[in-house]
Amino acid sequence: MARILLIDDDDALREILAVVLTRAGHAVTQANTGKKGVALFLAEPTELVITDLIMPDQEGIETIVQLRRHHPDVAIIAMSGGVSNSGMYLNLASKLGAQRVLGKPFSMNDLLTAVTEVLPKTAG
Repeated sequence: MARILLIDDDDALREILAVVLTRAGHAVTQANTGKKGVALFLAEPTELVITDLIMPDQEGIETIVQLRRHHPDVAIIAMSGGVSNSGMYLNLASKLGAQRVLGKPFSMNDLLTAVTEVLPKTAG
């Protein structure tokens, strides 16, 4: 079991992902903005952060940069979709330190595979 921080402004999607991750045995904390996510992470770091990239308040790219600044070794999965330039955002997220990127829509199996691949071996 790993502690996972899930950041996405889409409440319905975030809830579905949280249920899937919880059923897979993980403890999930949720945030609906990048700023709230970073604050939660700084207060109580997790082994993995899964963040959307296109969000109001603070985009996922800035969130990844802030997380890397404070905890360079945290595992990060970035997700994005539904906008014409989401591929550009996913590519940038990879360059800034996201170990995996998921283009929306993605399957729950793709999510769980990515989580398994990026988690520190002691956490999963």
